[in-house]
Amino acid sequence: MASTTEHVQPTGAVAGYRPERTLRLSVELRRQFKRRRTIGVFALMVALPLVLIAALQLGASEEAQTNSRINLVDVATSSGLNFTLFVLFATTGFFLVVVYALFFGDTVASEAQWGSLRYTLATPVPRSRLLRQKFAAALVMSVAALLTLALVAVVAGGIAFGFEEIQTPIGVTLSQGEGMLRLAGMLGYLAVHLLVVGTLAFWLSTVTDAPLAAVGGAVFTMFVFAILDQVEQLGDIRDWFPTAEEFAWTDLLQTPVDSSDLFRGVVQALVYAAVFTALAFRHFSRRDVTS
Repeated sequence: MASTTEHVQPTGAVAGYRPERTLRLSVELRRQFKRRRTIGVFALMVALPLVLIAALQLGASEEAQTNSRINLVDVATSSGLNFTLFVLFATTGFFLVVVYALFFGDTVASEAQWGSLRYTLATPVPRSRLLRQKFAAALVMSVAALLTLALVAVVAGGIAFGFEEIQTPIGVTLSQGEGMLRLAGMLGYLAVHLLVVGTLAFWLSTVTDAPLAAVGGAVFTMFVFAILDQVEQLGDIRDWFPTAEEFAWTDLLQTPVDSSDLFRGVVQALVYAAVFTALAFRHFSRRDVTS
């Protein structure tokens, strides 16, 4: 009897068992990076700037140059940094939303669909730790995808259009050094603001066993708010929509920088992210995992 109890901790766990040693983040990251959807997303992040460069160079017609819509095409071809800003502007409303929703929404629901979730929990891995590690892995991959897009845009855009200063649509010129610092701020803002759709997809991923439902539900919700944001009759209520400040990062192109919308966007995004993450942990802790 004494020899048996020597192998059991007061909590009932086997001697030597440490919850913090189960499902290390490095292991989860390796698992996720080997998936075809991860490889596909990063391949798109590399290919998209190259496709846009080809489109800008092949489609530089007189009609495009006289287009009065913010003159993004003209500004994009001024320098590699300008091209990077154009890429971010073109991908903020849809492409990056889908990427964050995919990484966060697919992480739990996919394993539930495959039937491997219950075996992971039987390892045994505490539920809170499993969800925390999957959240961290999704965050790392989402930010890495965003940085990959920006890095490829800067390098490829610089080769194609030159490594010059930023020329803003309103005629303000920013040096390369200052432009890089502001670009870093823009990427930081986007990484935080996109947590809204990411954590929403993460919550839905703990609710359903269908990854497409989690990813699609989060993307559809953001699109609905984006459409409602155009309805002026809603008044100030639009300021509380999760999509309200998605383009506030463009304020970093101003001189001096107006940080009011940036600050509001960060705080609002963190509040939404905290609520959705708390709902995900609450639901998963009570979920009957049978798949």
